[in-house]
Amino acid sequence: MQHRSVLSLVRQIFAATLGAALLTLSAPVLAEDMEGASFPSLSMPSLAEPGLVADDVLTVHEIHMAPQLPGSIDLTAHSTNLWERIRNGFAMTDLNDDLVLYYQQWYQNRPDALRRMVTRSRPYLHYIVEELEARGMPTELALLPMVESSFNPNAYSPAHAAGLWQFIPATGKRFNLEQNWWRDERRDIVSSTGAALDYLQTIYEMHGDWHLALASYNWGEGAVKRAIGKNESRGLPTDYPNLTMPNETRHYVPKLQALKNILGNPALMARLDLPMIPNEPYFATLETRRPMDVKTVARLANMTEEEFQRLNPSHNRPVIKAATPVVIPADKLDAFRSNLQNTQAPLTQWQAYTLTAPERLDRIAANFDTTAGELARANGLSERVRLGAGSTLLVPGSGSTASLTTLLNTSTPQHIIEPEPSARCGKAGKGKRVMKKCGKAESSAKVSPMDGGKQRGAGVRQGKTGKSASRAAGTGKAKAGSAKPATGGAAKPTKPANGKHR
Repeated sequence: MQHRSVLSLVRQIFAATLGAALLTLSAPVLAEDMEGASFPSLSMPSLAEPGLVADDVLTVHEIHMAPQLPGSIDLTAHSTNLWERIRNGFAMTDLNDDLVLYYQQWYQNRPDALRRMVTRSRPYLHYIVEELEARGMPTELALLPMVESSFNPNAYSPAHAAGLWQFIPATGKRFNLEQNWWRDERRDIVSSTGAALDYLQTIYEMHGDWHLALASYNWGEGAVKRAIGKNESRGLPTDYPNLTMPNETRHYVPKLQALKNILGNPALMARLDLPMIPNEPYFATLETRRPMDVKTVARLANMTEEEFQRLNPSHNRPVIKAATPVVIPADKLDAFRSNLQNTQAPLTQWQAYTLTAPERLDRIAANFDTTAGELARANGLSERVRLGAGSTLLVPGSGSTASLTTLLNTSTPQHIIEPEPSARCGKAGKGKRVMKKCGKAESSAKVSPMDGGKQRGAGVRQGKTGKSASRAAGTGKAKAGSAKPATGGAAKPTKPANGKHR
């Protein structure tokens, strides 16, 4: 009995000592108490100590960690829907104001027009997204042609801005876009996209802000820089909403933001019945080794001429020069190569013809078994034009290959416009109309390839002052554009043609 009491007392003392030690270890230790502190040590019993057997020691079970999950997988990168990929690349700061709400409602109230615009973007959008991602640029910029041209590659503004990205001639030259009688690369899908992204990168690096970069793209970087300087001198904010700018530029970024809000919302897209675009390349690019007709390329690629023109809107003439990039659908590339290898027909049905005497276009057409209209379209001329000796034309036929090669190597062939012998000009008189014969200086003009085949007079037209003629030519100051976003087939906003704008 006494032995049991002693054993019980020993157990109580041991338990009290162990509890105190554990309490000491579990007490929080402050950083300032760490220096010079001493901690009681606990010696854990080992199996080697006498009086203990294996059954008295707790069994330690290995705790298996949960299997590591792989890193997050970006499902949109492999999505079959290009819109998901675009949403994944959105990186611009959102703009929230009344104009954004207005334009979002404007687009939503016109689902048919919006649907047509989205459908038109199908051939080009994947390529643009690929280029943006390769440069690390926000994918919102892939939607910019919707604001600029409604994704119409043939859009042409009153200020002579052309193509998906609406470059004016001066800015096109600045970014090395070829513009001559044969081609206008402002309308080329690949070349103009590269130039547009180069320009956007340049002005983003200038401002460090995408909203200001977009304002510069629309208004001109010099104009935005001056607006920023004015605000700085007045101690005012210099961000996009606080700058004084033309109405068109003020509405420009809200239009893009409104489209981002709609296309970034899958549920809203479904409600508006906007089409899905496959996340795959639509076209491939190749170079022709020999001159080829547009009709020939389209036929060899199993395409209609209209389909070919939609992918190759930069070609002005019915003949494509050798070593010129050609765009065809990716799924027709193999067929084109096979058909080209096996074809026995001539690749071009056009030849060069140089006039030895003045002649009307309709008479030239009759000599080559064609119409004046077809000949005019092929050469960018008016049907009623009279050409002088030395003028060179494209005419149907399979004549001298050497003469055609010479013409193809000429950026702009010579077209000498002769006045009609019976042409008369009106001259305003007092109370009556006085007729006089046109002089050579008044009626003679040369056709510029940038005029799309329209005759350009040698001087200011009668009835217009120099100032009004300048405005008519689109060389005056930029005026505020329409508040309506473009959803039609042509570029709506008026762009200044002063070299500071696209």
